[in-house]
Amino acid sequence: MDYNQLSFQLAAVTRHAGQFIRQEAATFDRSHIETKGVHDLVSYVDKETEKLLVAGLRELLPEAGFITEEGTEGADRAEEYNWIIDPLDGTTNFVHGLPVYCVSVGLIHHQELVAGVVYEVVRDECFRAAKGAGAFCNEVPIHVSDVPELNGSLIATGFPYTDFTQLTEYLQLLSAFIQRSHGVRRVGSAAADLAYVAAGRFEGFFEFNLNSYDVAAGILLVREAGGRVTAFLEDGDPLFGRQVVASNGYVHEEMQATIRETWK
Repeated sequence: MDYNQLSFQLAAVTRHAGQFIRQEAATFDRSHIETKGVHDLVSYVDKETEKLLVAGLRELLPEAGFITEEGTEGADRAEEYNWIIDPLDGTTNFVHGLPVYCVSVGLIHHQELVAGVVYEVVRDECFRAAKGAGAFCNEVPIHVSDVPELNGSLIATGFPYTDFTQLTEYLQLLSAFIQRSHGVRRVGSAAADLAYVAAGRFEGFFEFNLNSYDVAAGILLVREAGGRVTAFLEDGDPLFGRQVVASNGYVHEEMQATIRETWK
C-alpha cells in the first residue's frame, strides 16, 4: 500500500472535517456542552465531526476499522488496519473560544503507525506524515529543531484534568522542567503539541493519562520529522501506554533523566 498517497487523501478528509468545526465555532453555544467525566467535556461538534471522519475514511480504506474517542456507532476495530480518531482535540479550548484545537487521525497496520494527519483548525495548518516519507505542514517539509540541550529548549506539557492521583509527582516534574529549560507551555491539545515538536517549535513534550487517539498522528509526525518518541520509561508503549515523551532527539535523554528523578 502507498501510505504517502493515502496520507494525501487522509489530509483532504481531515480538512473537510475541520471546515465543519470552523463553521460551528462561529455560532457555538455553551449550552450544548456535555460531560463524559469530571472536567471531561464533549459537544455535538465532537460527535458530528467524528461521524464525518468515519464516513470519509470508510471510503478511503473500506477494510479498516476504527478506534474513536466518541464511539461512533458501527465504528468497530478490525484485525489489520485501524484508524485512530480524535475529532476535536482541545475541546475545552474550543468551548471557551481559545483558538487551539485540532482534528487528529492516525492509521495503524496491526500495531504500527503508517499514516497520520493533525489539522489545526484555526491556523489552517495541516500536518501530514506517512511511514518512511517524511513529515509536512501544508505540503512544506518540516523537521525537528537542532537545539542540543534541555537548557536551551522550549518544552510543552499537558496538565492533569480528570485523574489527580499523581498530581504531586507531576508538579515536581513540572518544577524541574521549568528550572532546566527556556520555559514550559501548556497549549491544551496534545495533537498540537506533538505537531509543534515535529515542526521545530517545541524541543520536547511530555504528558501522562493520554489516550491513543490523542497522540497517534502526532507520534508519527515527530518520528518522520526526525525526532524521537517513547513512553516515560524506555520499555513502555507511547501509543497505548498513556505516557508520552517526544523530542527533537537531542534532548531526549535529558528529558527522560529528569522524569526518572521524580516519577514512580
